[in-house]
Amino acid sequence: MKNRHRPGWPAWLLAGGCLIAPAAQAQTASAAIFDARLRHEHVDDDLFARPADASTLRLRLGYRSAVHSGWSSLIEAEGTTHLFGDRYNSSDNGRTEFPAISDPDNAEINQAYVDYAPDPATHLRAGRQRLVYDNQRFIGNSGWRQNEQTFDALDLQHKLGTHTALRYSWLGRVQRVFGADNRQDNLARWLLDAHLFSVAYHRGPGTLTGYGHFIDNRSLPLSSHRNLGLRYAAMADFDKQGVASGLGWTLAAEFARQSPYADGDRRIGASYRLLEGGLVWNGYTMKAGVEELGGDGKTAFQTPLATLHAFNGWADRFLTTPAAGLQDRYLGWNRKWGKVTANLAWHDFRADHGAVHYGREWDASVAWAFAPHWNALVKAADYRADDVGADVGKTWISLEYSR
Repeated sequence: MKNRHRPGWPAWLLAGGCLIAPAAQAQTASAAIFDARLRHEHVDDDLFARPADASTLRLRLGYRSAVHSGWSSLIEAEGTTHLFGDRYNSSDNGRTEFPAISDPDNAEINQAYVDYAPDPATHLRAGRQRLVYDNQRFIGNSGWRQNEQTFDALDLQHKLGTHTALRYSWLGRVQRVFGADNRQDNLARWLLDAHLFSVAYHRGPGTLTGYGHFIDNRSLPLSSHRNLGLRYAAMADFDKQGVASGLGWTLAAEFARQSPYADGDRRIGASYRLLEGGLVWNGYTMKAGVEELGGDGKTAFQTPLATLHAFNGWADRFLTTPAAGLQDRYLGWNRKWGKVTANLAWHDFRADHGAVHYGREWDASVAWAFAPHWNALVKAADYRADDVGADVGKTWISLEYSR
């Protein structure tokens, strides 16, 4: 996702301030695609007698063609395999005595699409593709898992002048993070008939985006739903007489309403709210916010096509919103020193309906881009349950090469 921004803004912060729908990048020559990620994940969940450990390797190999008269194409294969034993529940290996680490062995076509860009303002993509909307709270690629989430889709984007961007996507199928080889078909993929609409207007330091998602899930008909929402995201520097002071701010506010669509459960009906503010000073970024996914004790606001790991804590306790809803009050800190980037976050989780306090969580990570194309990461999450659930601790160590 590309943004017009001042250098040095942290990528996780910019995800909340996308100014316009991402456009196709001009590719003047063909190129090979290669990506390898080696990762070890450890999960200690108090609901299980033994912890889980997964060492996995993910490889991607592909080819992007040159552009001819506005036309180009891409094909990319992806494979994941476990190393040194499988003492974890991958969702496909039957090891249910261990906590879940959803990186099953898998081989599939990750992306295969055709692009057409007749002019700089218009871009059409058809085929299996990575699809990201705004900050990925509703539609994303779940890039954290070894097997990426991609969509069989048609995506059309068009810019009206310099301030307005229109976007429409039709989704026919989602290839989920559980892998195409998964023996449970509803985990591997969902058949969809979904229509996504977005209108983004950029002015001054921010962008106002209105959207509508009409998602008919043919594999799970009762989950079919409609989202109608409005999002505002902005960022700016405080300047003194035209000279940057090193102090900046960010803001994100969003509201959406979810209701049944197609054969969806008639009880579906909840609201989504987000309010977040941040300060940037000499390379440090601090933010605070509250996110609410409404619930009434029977049904709650769900975002099944989102990049879920990026929200509500890295321990992944709330990938499905509890029926009583969720209020996530959080604080975040980010700092970059040259090739090293550090993040720290704290969350307090409560029910939206009733007086249940789910728990609290600390998250931390350090990433090191130690050489061209190489990146190392150490990451941890510590969730402490209160009224319901169990304590969970997770740690990750990964090494990735991408070009």
